[in-house]
Amino acid sequence: MIRARLSVLLVCACSVLLATSQTALAQRNEPTELVDQQHCMFCHTSDAPFLAPSFHQIADRYRGVPNATAMLEHKLRMGGRAHWGDMAMPLPAERGGPLSAQDAHTLIEWVMSQ
Repeated sequence: MIRARLSVLLVCACSVLLATSQTALAQRNEPTELVDQQHCMFCHTSDAPFLAPSFHQIADRYRGVPNATAMLEHKLRMGGRAHWGDMAMPLPAERGGPLSAQDAHTLIEWVMSQ
């Protein structure tokens, strides 16, 4: 009887852990206004390379890389050299104007959730 109760508790605990981890890893909602303002979709798509890598490729490449989020936020705010192919990240003035640190963080959090 004790084993049966422990088994039930273990199954319940595992179910809660699985549900929690899936929620934590769930894709964030697209910050559509920022994506449109910065013209992200001119070069990127969600899941296939276009003029630049897809958001999924970026997330896969940088997931687990120390300081990747800070580096990507900086690149988004300042532009930067090409890491894929020949196309560099355009300067903010060429994409829709300056981007605040908070807005860059919001966009990179969304990309990294892909």
